Amino acid sequence: MLQIKENINLKAFNTFGIEVYCDYFVEINSEEDFQDLVKNEIYKSQEKLIIGGGSNLLFTKDFKGIVIKNNLKGITIVKENENEALLKASAGEVWHEFVLYCIDKNYAGIENLSLIPGCVGASPMQNIGAYGVEIKEVFEQLEAFNMESGELKKFNKKECEFGYRESVFKHKFRNKFFISSVTFKLKKQAAVNTSYGAINTELQAMNIVSPGIKDVSRAVINIRQSKLPDPKVTGNAGSFFKNPEVSNNKYNELKNQFENIVAYPLENGNYKLAAGWMIEQSGLKGQEYNGAAVHTKQALVLINKNNAKGKDVFELSTHVIKRVQDKFGVTLEREVNII
Repeated sequence: MLQIKENINLKAFNTFGIEVYCDYFVEINSEEDFQDLVKNEIYKSQEKLIIGGGSNLLFTKDFKGIVIKNNLKGITIVKENENEALLKASAGEVWHEFVLYCIDKNYAGIENLSLIPGCVGASPMQNIGAYGVEIKEVFEQLEAFNMESGELKKFNKKECEFGYRESVFKHKFRNKFFISSVTFKLKKQAAVNTSYGAINTELQAMNIVSPGIKDVSRAVINIRQSKLPDPKVTGNAGSFFKNPEVSNNKYNELKNQFENIVAYPLENGNYKLAAGWMIEQSGLKGQEYNGAAVHTKQALVLINKNNAKGKDVFELSTHVIKRVQDKFGVTLEREVNII
């Protein structure tokens, strides 16, 4: 039975470990729960916030409204042939556990996205990506409930309007739909992608010459564990900033000034700059502010080092943005959802 709780501490529900409170809190464990919620008078009258794993949130204040935690679980093989498989995963499934499930069944396409925090439902919202792979490449469709009517709607790839860490659900349809499931199209004949970042170097260190998807996953996990803090130990939300895209002219201008600048060419002729490198070059690695800090191993990550408040993390991020702008003439954009 649906249970709406009052005045709940959200510290355990955000990976930054920020202690804030919400007026109302409800967990959705079935589609029937959501249908019941839509009819509830408290729900109708309150501002709404949907959370999953709480891994892409920074609370800067208490939330005056109802927080809806998506706990929908289940993985179904919709269809498969000798070449590919369609898998439908409920939105509340833990993302990394879903990746491991696919690897175990030898379904290829998301192994580069191993150990990304959060739940399946957030993957298309963010168009999550890492090591040369983005969700949009394996996305088939998603199902979502209209937050007002409770009506179920299907969204195809085009309708999701995927961009770099972007989708229609972050802006135009923000808090308008409750994602219930995501369907992925994965390959059964793996063509692994090891071209990005340090994957090949890590595979060599592992003495692997002909890697399969399990090897690529393990390499990615090793890399991430070596430089990213475990949110169970140190509060963080992974990458706090997006890697900025600049024109070819701006890249060449920066290259003349900073010959070691880290950048990746894009199909449109622009370049994606490594935000972490720019933050580090701005002398910010390890910098602390009121309990918040720039991580010492990966400057793209801001951490709750010592009981920081959300506003302290936010103010540190503002300082980082200003320092990078002053040094490189490039404006960083926050990837994390600020509440």
